[in-house]
This record gives sequence, structure tokens and C-alpha cells, in this order.
Amino acid sequence: MKKSLKENAVSFLQMVAAGEVREAYRRYISPDFRHHNPFFRGDADTLMLAMEENAAQNPNKSLEVKRVIEDEDMVVVYSHIKQKPEDLGVAVVHLFRFHNDSIVELWDVGQPIPENSPNENGVF
Repeated sequence: MKKSLKENAVSFLQMVAAGEVREAYRRYISPDFRHHNPFFRGDADTLMLAMEENAAQNPNKSLEVKRVIEDEDMVVVYSHIKQKPEDLGVAVVHLFRFHNDSIVELWDVGQPIPENSPNENGVF
């Protein structure tokens, strides 16, 4: 049975977090892929290498998906990412644009989770 775009986006993120970066790219990334992370060149290979380096430096990285929204060719994934188990982590929003079930465009924004926040509702 064919996976939904939501399932593809979550699977991609889970594989990357687990260090299976090249396999995630092989399965889900389009040859026409581009991204908008301001810290790296906008091509697939540059981001893939950065993801591999991060996975090697943080073998116990965790990703907990909190919300997923799909609207036509767009998927938004809101998640809690920790580089190390003891970290407070980061609240991250990944925005994916798909074409023919492959990821063609990716945006990501993150907010470090503060140790002491006046907001009684929490980040999530």
C-alpha cells in the first residue's frame, strides 16, 4: 500500500535522526531537491553531508514527532529534537514540498527549549 506524504516526511526525518541519511535520501529525495537552511548551500549533497556529520557526532540523537499536517503537496512536521539524551532540545518545524511522492523542497526552523520559561503551557 502506498504511503501518504505525511508518512514519507516522518519516515525521512526518523531515518535521518537514526543516522540512515543516505538511505533516507535514496528513498525520499527528488533529483530536483533544494532546501532553504541558511547555514548551508542549497543543494541536496551539501545538506546530506551535513546531516551525516551531525549523525556521526550525535549517535544518540532523538526525534519525537508532535504534530503532522498535510495540505496538498505540502507537509509540516513539528517535532522535539535532542542531539544528546540529556539536552533540553529544540522545537523544530520542517516544511516539505512534494512532487510525485518525492521531497523537492525543504524548509526548517528551530527554537531552543529554554530551561526556565514563564509560559505554563510549555513548548509543546
